[in-house]
Amino acid sequence: MSDALKDLPPLRDVIARHGLRADKSLGQHFLLDLNLCARIVRVACDVTQGTCIEIGPGPGGLTRALLEAGAQVIAVEKDPRCIDLLGELSDAAPGRLEVIPGDALKIDIAALGTAPRRIVANLPYNVGTELLFKWLENATAFESMTLMFQREVALRIAAEPGSKAYGRVSIMSQWLCEVAVARSEEHTSELPSH
Repeated sequence: MSDALKDLPPLRDVIARHGLRADKSLGQHFLLDLNLCARIVRVACDVTQGTCIEIGPGPGGLTRALLEAGAQVIAVEKDPRCIDLLGELSDAAPGRLEVIPGDALKIDIAALGTAPRRIVANLPYNVGTELLFKWLENATAFESMTLMFQREVALRIAAEPGSKAYGRVSIMSQWLCEVAVARSEEHTSELPSH
């Protein structure tokens, strides 16, 4: 890890300096626990090869963890308030973070970066399932998808046939990917991975 990454201020300080608050209309929820972010990156396996694509990085907690692990990151961010903040993070990891302003639903994520491509994302609540369906249309373009969802959504994705939660999202996800819940604790999001 570079000294510039190690010397970054705590996320809470960065958020306060930029006057940033999670915008519920964008489905935002910020990950501030850098230990949790590091665990998410470990679930994603070897992030040092190819490109990690992050959707909705917000203030960059997960982005930091990816960069600290040696990843080449392309971050797609819809919220213009976060772009300058992510620019500071890009400056701390020269040449390893590209920030694309825009809506992930309108961008061909499979065309970004170089293979192997991994999506590692704490998805916005309001479009998480819609994004998953879009990526499943081209699932073979990705080495893996390590995605954080609300608990009930993750459990539907990983639901067993015949169970009450089993449905369209379970069928599509399990037909095209190996699905596993990497972490399941009360008050935390799930990490289904492909």
